[in-house]
Amino acid sequence: MSIASFPEGFVWGVSTSAFQIEGATSADGRGPSIWDTFSADRAEACDHYHRYSEDVRLMKDLGMAAYRFSVSWPRVFPEGTGKANQAGLDFYDRLLDELLAAGITPYATLYHWDLPQALEDAGGWPSRDTAHRFADYAVAVHEKLGDRVDTWFTVNEPWVAAFLGYGSGGHAPGRAFAAEAFTSAHHMLLAHGLGVRALRAAGASKAGAVLNISPVMTPAQVSDLGRALSPEDAEAVARIDALANRQFLDPILRGAYPADLLPVIERAAGLGHVHDGDLEIISEPIDVLGVNYYTPLVVQAQPSEPADPAFPGSAGVLFCTIPTAVTAMGWPIVPNGLSLVLRRLSEEYPETELLVTENGADFVDVVTGDGIHDPDRISFIEEHLRALRTAVEDGARVRGYLVWTLLDNLEWADGYQRKFGLVHVDFATQRRRPKDSALWYRDVIRRNGLTETRPRRPTLETVAARARVSRATVSRVVNGEASVSPEVRTAVMRAVTELGYVPNAAARSLATRRTNTVALVLSVPRQGGDQLTAAVVQYVTSMLEGAGKQMTLMLADTAESHRRIVQHVEARLVDGVVLLPADRGDTLAERLSRTGVPVVLLGKPAIASLVPYVDVDNAGGAAAATELLLAQGRRHIGMVCGPMDLVAVRDRLSGHREALRRAGRQPLLAVADLTRASGAAATRQLLGDHPGLDAVFAATDQLAIGALRAAREVGRRVPEDLAVVGFDDVDAASATAPELTTVRVPVADQALALARLLLSRLEGRHTTSVVLPARLVVRESA
Repeated sequence: MSIASFPEGFVWGVSTSAFQIEGATSADGRGPSIWDTFSADRAEACDHYHRYSEDVRLMKDLGMAAYRFSVSWPRVFPEGTGKANQAGLDFYDRLLDELLAAGITPYATLYHWDLPQALEDAGGWPSRDTAHRFADYAVAVHEKLGDRVDTWFTVNEPWVAAFLGYGSGGHAPGRAFAAEAFTSAHHMLLAHGLGVRALRAAGASKAGAVLNISPVMTPAQVSDLGRALSPEDAEAVARIDALANRQFLDPILRGAYPADLLPVIERAAGLGHVHDGDLEIISEPIDVLGVNYYTPLVVQAQPSEPADPAFPGSAGVLFCTIPTAVTAMGWPIVPNGLSLVLRRLSEEYPETELLVTENGADFVDVVTGDGIHDPDRISFIEEHLRALRTAVEDGARVRGYLVWTLLDNLEWADGYQRKFGLVHVDFATQRRRPKDSALWYRDVIRRNGLTETRPRRPTLETVAARARVSRATVSRVVNGEASVSPEVRTAVMRAVTELGYVPNAAARSLATRRTNTVALVLSVPRQGGDQLTAAVVQYVTSMLEGAGKQMTLMLADTAESHRRIVQHVEARLVDGVVLLPADRGDTLAERLSRTGVPVVLLGKPAIASLVPYVDVDNAGGAAAATELLLAQGRRHIGMVCGPMDLVAVRDRLSGHREALRRAGRQPLLAVADLTRASGAAATRQLLGDHPGLDAVFAATDQLAIGALRAAREVGRRVPEDLAVVGFDDVDAASATAPELTTVRVPVADQALALARLLLSRLEGRHTTSVVLPARLVVRESA
């Protein structure tokens, strides 16, 4: 067997973090962290604190040479400072002894986001003092463990901790202030520098930091890296690269912030937090840089785009979705991005040794009696390892590769629904079971490389043998033929699931009447849905044609057209249907669902149905808009509702009412149709009935634009006298005077989700409806 080998001495292993696996959050004197306060999940994670011996045995059995773990700061210092908790240090003492006895090299990370709550209460990372407390903590941990840890990492992914924790509020501690994001980032860098100095003074052998690095590119560059950029797109790429990557790389490795980033920091936070001598400390020489890579950042210039809260200073830059395969978290899978990152780092910082400290993916695993089958994860890791090997051949200085992660765990704000582990964990029993990917990775480690010829996936013959049926019968089942008995169908699908079989084009056509054609059915008109309809046509067509499908466009605008469409589908002239139903209820979806052909819907149907759909979180978006108004001190908030027979309008009203209920306020409502004129009329009605009205939430942007007009007509100033918020973020929303605060509907994401949902159904996978988050876009009108 020909092997694509890695360099001699290449390090293979896995990474974990304390909060995500240890559990025992109140055991043996551990204090609370910001994640204990922030997270809704209070269960014991993987209970690694009590089961570490079992987990080390698992790593040994899988051939791991290295284990990167993190030390829990609140387990060592429950109050963040003061006297160390000996019981907490003793746990890591026992863990290290177990690792070394198993022949596994430990790599220790000192900060993986679990700041002691006591330090957050004292100011958190926006406080400079936290950096000095970190240095004290580093010394205490090294004193206990330094005789057995060769390589220390100070901080893990400071961009995430600073900009999601203090900028967007999506991570602990949940604060959302651009200035605090930048000051936190600087103080984490300062903590890194102080920590490296403290570790070296204590005798540490090697020290470094771990950064999440993503190549920044335009959508066109994803498939054509050499594509020339317009000056506007080049500036957008450079600005996001400065915010995401160079903000941390340059201070650590060059002793200076990027010149193009300083004005952005100064506008948001000033520069008073950057003291003389800080950058000299931050740039204390390191021995290794940990690189975490998952997915690229894809952007383009878009003048009307507001700043993303996670990227303060990103106004005028659109973060794009791309029509490519994605993980279960929706992250695009772009393996050559890892090559780009490693080559870039070796070219721009040639003296720096690299270690890939995290790379992995969340997928929906298939759990069966004979194993956990995760072919998508195997494919993901294999493709990234091939990209890594290419970078090494091109001269990148990479010491090794650590998969994220060993165990399915507590995935921060996403709780237990995400599955990144090589090992499955049943959280009810804490039973561990290696997945197929763990066994595959074990073989990679034994070979120190990949097979030049990739292993074949299970074939039709393999499934047929397992199910004890013919090859043609397997093909009929996986392609949805109705002629197969329920008993045989059950046996075949059990074999498909157990083997992780993925049908290919040849299988789909064998002994079946597959047409490889998909119908895209548009019900017209869609009120205010032009932008969404255009996106669906563009992205669904692009993705499905990329998957080898032919597209048939069908219009469902009359009863006769409905009849023809149903006949067309019943005749099996198409393999599947993407349906954009009418705004108001009709029976077409239900009639199509009875044909047995896979159907997916855009938008939640008015009547509960078994047909899977893709929608946006209308209730959540409306609640967020209402909560913004309440947080600004608005107390008399009226809602301009659209027609109540529209499902989206009803959901938006529900979210608005729930937010008011939590605040102890009563809803003030006026119903309109979907035109600007009716929005203006409804707003005038609200102002007449409630003279103290100080805010209007409108169910759509068109209604909100009408509300702005009504406010001008009656002499109410926006936002001083009357705040106005809409929903949809149509193109006109950023062109109103003042610019309209609104809730953005992820148009492209909905279209891509529709295509993926249908492909999953065509491949016989279990599918559920998809509800995407909406994002509040704050502009001048509120």
